[in-house]
Amino acid sequence: MLVYLGICAVLAFVAAVTAALNAVPSAPTFHIAFAAGAMPLIFGAIIHFVPVLTRTATPARAIHYLPFSVQLAGIVTPLGLAGILPGWSLHAAATAAALAALILVVWIARCLRATLGAPHPGARWYGAALLSLFFAVSLVPVWLAQPELRAALRLFHLHLNTLGFIGLAALGTLPVLLPTALGRPDPMAAARLRRDLLVAAGGAVLVAAGAGGGAGLAVCGAVLLLWVVGRNLLAWQKTFGVASIVGAGATASLALATLGFTLLLLLGIAHGVGLLPGRPAIASFIAAFLLPLVTGALSQLLPVWRHPGKDSAQRRSMRQHLDRRGRLRALFFFAGGILLAFDYPDAWVPVALGLALFAVSLSVAIWLDRSPFSNDNS
Repeated sequence: MLVYLGICAVLAFVAAVTAALNAVPSAPTFHIAFAAGAMPLIFGAIIHFVPVLTRTATPARAIHYLPFSVQLAGIVTPLGLAGILPGWSLHAAATAAALAALILVVWIARCLRATLGAPHPGARWYGAALLSLFFAVSLVPVWLAQPELRAALRLFHLHLNTLGFIGLAALGTLPVLLPTALGRPDPMAAARLRRDLLVAAGGAVLVAAGAGGGAGLAVCGAVLLLWVVGRNLLAWQKTFGVASIVGAGATASLALATLGFTLLLLLGIAHGVGLLPGRPAIASFIAAFLLPLVTGALSQLLPVWRHPGKDSAQRRSMRQHLDRRGRLRALFFFAGGILLAFDYPDAWVPVALGLALFAVSLSVAIWLDRSPFSNDNS
């Protein structure tokens, strides 16, 4: 399932970038990336990681297949926004996503209670991310029924999805994933995750609440998130060093995604005080943060998901192919994100080049990987 979700996410990103290059309206284009691409993959990753973090049993079949219902909702959403499907389909998609998020929150809470000893704090970050998604998508039927509320609620929905759902899920994963990719421990990662959750969640909520006109709230929230991201960057530099981090494609992508998130927060502050327009930041979020984050994470995780258990030659070979040209594609994403933030013409071109590099690496890795699929990936 996880390999399938990873491949589908890449296909969704390819579709979103293709739509952007062909001037498709922004709402369906961005929802292809967020709803059809990132959301199902994040659900699948959460379901995979939470039992590990809480040392609990494999989830029931109903939980295991939740990402498929979310994926269906994510596909329906851009089709509804484009007018291909009727308006009621947006109500159905939002309801399905909200229900799936709530089910997963309850499941995480049960896992936390069933843990022997103290669970890893990363599991609580996933719960906070899913609560953000629940409240964000629960607003969709409200503004569809009351269009006069659309402007304010849409901004709250947008920021709580990007910074709350995707942002908190990423910030809860990176302190564990980057050291794992480097093969070296970060002894303070769990402590940072434990201390920073309320700060990061509060920051995301403040930005979402202030996006509709409360610039002061939004700026305060962005500063709180910058504090959390900055602590991670400083800790990684001190523990691993810049040379080690940028020495491999996966870790370079993850580090540049974190820098991209930092840049977007700074640009958001500039927008909040009236120095920059805000709309290009959505496209920049996809290019400078989401794409290097997902491609870097998949470079590390797909070989593990494809070949679970002990390390093997097949896993190492697959990781080598996925890691190839990782630094170059991360630079393409980051450069494209900067150009998009300033609404530069043809800014999607370097993003498309970076995504094409990863698609080629992924295709080669899958083509050369010829062992039978495991049960998890059937």
